[in-house]
Amino acid sequence: MSDQPTGAPRILSGMQPTSDSLHLGNYLGALVNWVSLQDDFDAYYFVADLHSLTVPTDPQVLRERTRVTAAQFIAGGVDPQRSAVFCQSHVAEHAELGWVMNCLTAFGEASRMTQFKDKTAKGQNANVGLFTYPMLMAADILLYDAAYVPVGEDQRQHLEVTRDLAERFNTRFGEALVVPQPYIVKGSAKVMDLQEPTAKMSKSTSGPKGLIDLMQDPSKIAKNIRSAVTDTDGEVRYDVEAKPGVSNLLVIHSVLSGTRVEELERAFAGRGYGDLKKEVAEVVVTAVEPFQARMRELLDDPAELDRVLAMGAERAQEVARATMERVRQRVGLLPAVPPA
Repeated sequence: MSDQPTGAPRILSGMQPTSDSLHLGNYLGALVNWVSLQDDFDAYYFVADLHSLTVPTDPQVLRERTRVTAAQFIAGGVDPQRSAVFCQSHVAEHAELGWVMNCLTAFGEASRMTQFKDKTAKGQNANVGLFTYPMLMAADILLYDAAYVPVGEDQRQHLEVTRDLAERFNTRFGEALVVPQPYIVKGSAKVMDLQEPTAKMSKSTSGPKGLIDLMQDPSKIAKNIRSAVTDTDGEVRYDVEAKPGVSNLLVIHSVLSGTRVEELERAFAGRGYGDLKKEVAEVVVTAVEPFQARMRELLDDPAELDRVLAMGAERAQEVARATMERVRQRVGLLPAVPPA
């Protein structure tokens, strides 16, 4: 059970299990914030396994990655006793409300979604699931009466669609869905590619040397940081425009060490990039090693991990079931009556 105070606003977020491990950008840009949000919110965090079906995936790989993603939530500090940690597919109401959202969305409106256009332009399989992805995302959020949703710029349009659909439903059928607000986490870290520091660190676009995989061998992590692209003037100073590589290293150090960037600039005054990279590598490895140990512990006991996910799904379903009962009643679906 949650130990949040009664009446704490609910917040919801999720990640797709589309890779073998989260990277440092996921960790610092999202997971660190999820952990801190547990103090003030009734938090629901899910593995978005239904969304991952929009790209071809081997079934066994998907099952493994789903467990890994859930384990990384917990290893990163999400407490399943305080927050609901669950798989999207374990709560059938996600798909049911997703269908209702599809039926409220005009074809032209869905066609304008930038993520669909961007992904198909890059050659991704243009299946109907990818096209209706924002409607299922809206259902994910609206199902839990979430007051707030942590969002980055790349998801802002999808949240606006969610808000539009909630308001459209409420106008047409009567008040039943909470219209969520974006939650912008102050000081949220945007981690850049170590080799292309003007681009975000990404599993899909970063090369092996540009990425810090959370499950990488610590020596490989340190090597990637030591080979990070900087510049030629030698001054350790935060300036995203002129010095993106150095700025990226300072941000990584600052978030993990808890030291303000201004203090780091003073500490490295008169010192070279070699010293900065060495210290950043030490800070990252110090943070990653206990994370990796906890990951191994969780993955070595898949039955216990599955039990934790079942516990989270049970908690999530209590809320989801109540929402769907309201939705079914509003749209005119007959209630299911058990046979006599």
